[in-house]
Amino acid sequence: MSLPVVIGHRGASGELPEHTLAAYSLALRQGADALETDLVMSRDGALVLRHENELGATTDVARHAGFASRRATKSIDGRPVTGWFSEDFTLQELKSLRARERIPELRPGNSRFDGQFELATLRELLRLRRHAERERRTRAAALGLARPPPIGLYLELKHPTHFAACGLSMIDALLGELEAEFGPAPEEGLLIECFETAILRTLAARTRVPLVQLIEAEGAPYDWVACGEPGAFADLTTPTGLARIAAYAACIGPEKSLVIGRDGRDALGEPTALVPDSHAQGLRVMPWTFRAENAFLPAEARSSAAAADRGDLVRELREFLAAGIDGFFTDHPAIGVQARDAFISAHHTPPPQR
Repeated sequence: MSLPVVIGHRGASGELPEHTLAAYSLALRQGADALETDLVMSRDGALVLRHENELGATTDVARHAGFASRRATKSIDGRPVTGWFSEDFTLQELKSLRARERIPELRPGNSRFDGQFELATLRELLRLRRHAERERRTRAAALGLARPPPIGLYLELKHPTHFAACGLSMIDALLGELEAEFGPAPEEGLLIECFETAILRTLAARTRVPLVQLIEAEGAPYDWVACGEPGAFADLTTPTGLARIAAYAACIGPEKSLVIGRDGRDALGEPTALVPDSHAQGLRVMPWTFRAENAFLPAEARSSAAAADRGDLVRELREFLAAGIDGFFTDHPAIGVQARDAFISAHHTPPPQR
């Protein structure tokens, strides 16, 4: 049995404000095999770690009087959004902002860190990864252990169609950053992901870095919507759709309900055919997002009626691991590692004794 990958979703974002270097460092200390980040762009073409290009929900931009005039309403992936947008700020201006907790009503403890961390760039995350790998190799060598595997890094391109309309190429920016860090050969452990399909097909022709097709439970890829192409995310989960994905990607990242849905009581149902159908096409399956708060858990794993209380995430993960997933995105890497290791231990059959 291969070891399912525990991916620190936006770092250890259940413990610290997401997308901060502190959250990523904590995820590694908690044992995450890989880190995941969302990428948006600044006006001057820098790749910045944020969940969305709208900054009001995750930064203190509203408190900066000098930026008040930049508040605007834009159409983002076909929806009107009001706030402040990364593409209207230079990187220097973005660096003057400070991160804050995105869901304080569910993670009030994280709010005590509001205002402490500046916004981070992809370049800074690559540097953090490089230093962490060096420390791991040094530690392993001192103990006489084998060289540890590389730290995985899942890079999600957010709203590429929107940024292209702003004159900003996410592909050129990303490939430029990766070549500057690693040279022309792709670095082991890196993956690039997106909900849109066209940018992944373009990337497949320009890089050997493995690609991940992200899949929502509802709606359609925005690049399809923007160009009037019929279809929906559901079409990507059929055997035919998965075969098409396999022509350009190595993995899918489905919303977790596409792997195991919920019944009328909001409890987990039976696994769908998505995992075996994906494996039949040679695709690995990495569902998202596993969170410990009751608001995100199935009914049988909740500890109380309070949405912010933590329930039994291990119980939920056990069902998904049993369904055959190859890894998972979690805001709580320490719990994810605990659940993964317990599952492997319980299902590992030792070799027969000679």
